[in-house]
Amino acid sequence: MSILRYLAAPLAPFYGLAVGARNRSFDAHPERIARVDVPVVSVGNLSTGGTGKTPLTLFLAEGLEAAGRPSAVVSRGYGGRRDVDPMSVEAGSDPRQTGDEPLLMARRLGPGRVVVGRRRHAAALRALAQRPGLRCLLLDDGFQHRALHRDLDLLLLDGVRRWGDGRMLPLGDLREPMESAARAHALVVTRATRVQDRNDVEAWWARHGSGGPIFWTDFVLVALRRWDTGERLPVPLAGQGPAFAWCGLGHPAAFYADLLLAGQSWTGTQSFPDHRGPAPADLRRLQDRARAEGAGWLVCTEKDAVKLGPAHAKVLDLPLLVAEQGVAGGGELMAWVLSRLEAIGTPGA
Repeated sequence: MSILRYLAAPLAPFYGLAVGARNRSFDAHPERIARVDVPVVSVGNLSTGGTGKTPLTLFLAEGLEAAGRPSAVVSRGYGGRRDVDPMSVEAGSDPRQTGDEPLLMARRLGPGRVVVGRRRHAAALRALAQRPGLRCLLLDDGFQHRALHRDLDLLLLDGVRRWGDGRMLPLGDLREPMESAARAHALVVTRATRVQDRNDVEAWWARHGSGGPIFWTDFVLVALRRWDTGERLPVPLAGQGPAFAWCGLGHPAAFYADLLLAGQSWTGTQSFPDHRGPAPADLRRLQDRARAEGAGWLVCTEKDAVKLGPAHAKVLDLPLLVAEQGVAGGGELMAWVLSRLEAIGTPGA
């Protein structure tokens, strides 16, 4: 346990009481929950960071668009400091204002597809206003944001870390008690090939969940993209030797494992706190470590790459490649979401 968690341990009972009181308030007063004119699909989790919400949200957004159901993503924009809120996110936006994950999604999805806002209802209204014809909104990291009505709640569970030690913050990693899983319409298990006992997960869902379906998905690295030129290369990268891997994620070990599963070797790693990228001086030190450990190039995630700018380019003299991540085994989930949205139709129609 970290020193901060140890010091905050006496607050754990009060945190649990506050979460329970808030949930009971929303249950007793549904009129407090705002609605919009299109279906809302929430992607979230019970635990802190690292379950794969961003790649799954991208997967759903791209799948909905391909199926003829235009969609946009609404996100809190964690870590972003902005004077204008809500704010539309475009490819050239400043990650210090938008947060790193919304900017990543905006660059992948294109113009008019991502809005950030502390009040998700206001952000949803902006998304609808800027892109007429939307037929769905995706609420990124929305399981705890009950002030906006959602028609489908997808609860993600990391297949490796699962529910951790089952304790609430600040002692453990749970944002809510396990019983809150009953609000979810479906459970989406990520990194499913690494689940040691699926029966254990199914029993947990039977005990705490809603009785909805379980979908088993995986994340795979589909390509390596040169940060300087945008050239896409196959993974593993042939003829270049091992990499030095770095990232700023909630669960950095998952990225390093994904590289190995894709056949890409690395000689060393450096992890930064979630949502924090390296300063140019940090990048210089990363390169020194890489050379000392026999690596001839660097690799990071897409989320990390959006935080790099011209100042980083000036100190970068080793090749930096960005690992592009995709979802495998998501076909059944996508079909189920589309069928549920078809059955829901247009709210209020």
